[in-house]
Parts: sequence; C-alpha cells; structure tokens
Amino acid sequence: MNAPLDKSLRKPKARALDLKQGRIDMSHGAGGRAMAQLIEELFVGQFDNAILNREHDAAMFELPPGRVVMSTDTFVVSPLFFPGGNIGSLAVHGTVNDLAMGGGVPKYLTAGFILEEGFPLSDLAEIVKSMAKAAREAGVAIVTGDTKVVERGKGDGIFINTAGVGVVPDGIEVCGDRARPGDIVLVSGTLGDHGVAVMSKRENLSFSTEILSDSQSLNDLVADMLASVPGMRVLRDPTRGGLAATLNEIAHQSGVGVELAEAAIPIRGEVKSACELLGLDPLYVANEGKLIAICPPENAERLLAVMQAHPKGREAAIVGHVLDDARCFVRMKTQLGGTRMVDWLAGEQLPRIC
Repeated sequence: MNAPLDKSLRKPKARALDLKQGRIDMSHGAGGRAMAQLIEELFVGQFDNAILNREHDAAMFELPPGRVVMSTDTFVVSPLFFPGGNIGSLAVHGTVNDLAMGGGVPKYLTAGFILEEGFPLSDLAEIVKSMAKAAREAGVAIVTGDTKVVERGKGDGIFINTAGVGVVPDGIEVCGDRARPGDIVLVSGTLGDHGVAVMSKRENLSFSTEILSDSQSLNDLVADMLASVPGMRVLRDPTRGGLAATLNEIAHQSGVGVELAEAAIPIRGEVKSACELLGLDPLYVANEGKLIAICPPENAERLLAVMQAHPKGREAAIVGHVLDDARCFVRMKTQLGGTRMVDWLAGEQLPRIC
C-alpha cells in the first residue's frame, strides 16, 4: 500500500470512491491523491488496526518469546471468485497455513496488490473485504502492504502477494525431515475439494451437489493438535500437487518411504466423480484447508481424536504409515488388494489454482 507521507495529498478529499461502477486507472498507482484515497477508503478502512493506522512504510511490532517463523506466497488463482472463496480469502488462508505448518502461531501479514488498469472497484472491494474477514477469523493483523497498477492487458485483473510472521513456541519442532519408520500419517479431512471447485468454475461445469473450496485457516486446529501431541514430527498443507506430491517431498526430505491405504483416504463422492470426468487423480489435486500430520505411533489415536473434535478436522483419518525405504517411494495399497506407486506429479494437473 505504501501510503504517501505527505498528508496534504489527502486534503481536500475527492468524492468517495465509486465502488459500484468505478474501475482502477493508472492514477491509483501513481502516488498521488487518487492512490491515497484508494488506500484510505478501501485498504485501511477494511484492514483497520493500530499498527497499520500509523501509516509508516514499514510496520513496527513486538513478538512474544520463541523462534520467528516467516513465509511468503503469491496468489494468481483463476477465476478470482470460486465456490467457497476468492483470491482475497485464499491469500490470507494460504500464508497463515504456511506459518502454522511450521508449528508457528501466526501474528502479522503484509499484503501486496498488483492491479490491472480497468479492474472493477466493486470486485476489489469484495476481495479486500474477504481478506479482512479471513484475517480476523485467523487472529492475525494485516499491518503493511503495497499497491501497484499495470497497464490494461499487462496483468490479469489482480495478483496478491502476502508475507506472514509468527512465533514457534519453545519445545515445538515440526519439519519435513523428521518422519521416522513406524510413524503414522493422518489427514485432517476430505481431499481435492479446492482444486475441483476452482476447475469446475473455470470450465463452467455443474454438478448435482455444488463442490466448495476447502479454503480456510488451520492455525486454531494446529494449536489444539500441538497442545495434545507436542512431539508431532511433521505438518504440511497439501496444496499444489496434493497429497501425492506433498508426501513425496516429505519422504525425500526424511529419507523414508510411505505406504497409504486407499480405502482410508477421505474423498467426497462428487469430487471423485468430477475427477473422473476431468481425467484427474484426486491424490494430486490441490487443497487449501487441509493438512497432513505425521506423528509417532503411540500418539496417533490421541491425535486423531483431537483432530476429529475440532470443527476443521471432523473428517480426519489415519491414511498410512512411514516405512524404512532408502528409495523414498510412496506407494498405496489399493481397494482391490494390489499396490500402486504414487509418484511425483508429472507436469501441472491444474494450473493457477492458488
């Protein structure tokens, strides 16, 4: 957002932004009165908090004791609005979840907007409003940001970059290289919902039951999980590449193998049907509100009970276990009794789903 320091630029104020019919023009990124008005009326108005309202180019804040965790992500999803969310809520959820997967308590976010000339202010207002709502629900503050405008045809409506800062409490150590043979693999719910929701909107597909994105922040679920099982080994959100790609990453980082049980993996019937129609494998489809947890076997049932007791983990399941395998293979016992390799994703199944 980078609000200009010259307060005189905000006085006298032009008539209020036309959030119904107005559109972004180049002046909204030029550093003058129009940009200041956009920042003040839309961004600051929605993201309102004491740190942001000081209007410095850099946010200043204190963090509680612990190790600092930081993440950044850029969101280019197409379409911008999809069943169950939009690019704004997704931008908050994605970065909050990245911090939580490191065992961190998310605290602060930045927000950078690249806007295309001609983008409707009504769409921008809805996106910003959803970001503010998602941040409040996650208990984080959007404390600084930036706005740039590119010429018509040089962007795709809007891209959003977010960065997040949080704190990992003492005694928590979760990382992709900590899985050990015998450990148990759990997921927090049904897989493939987000990717299929985005693709169905993009391709104008309709189903008897609408498929909604699972986009949501998971830091509250993670907090309950870590409070119950502080010795958890691994946490990951299976976004691009889905369950399959994420488990392959973990297997190679830890130098182990993984075996899944197909019958145990929770996938909605309508998602399975949509994947069959589109020629997709749901194991490789992105999720934006689910997590993978790997823990020692003696903690698995307790962790599962904690997950299922939380609203965001009601459909949690144990889906596999970690093997001693120097080849770092991920494989799956099929419902027919055979074994199938679950290899790395070849190419991009679903581009621009986040």
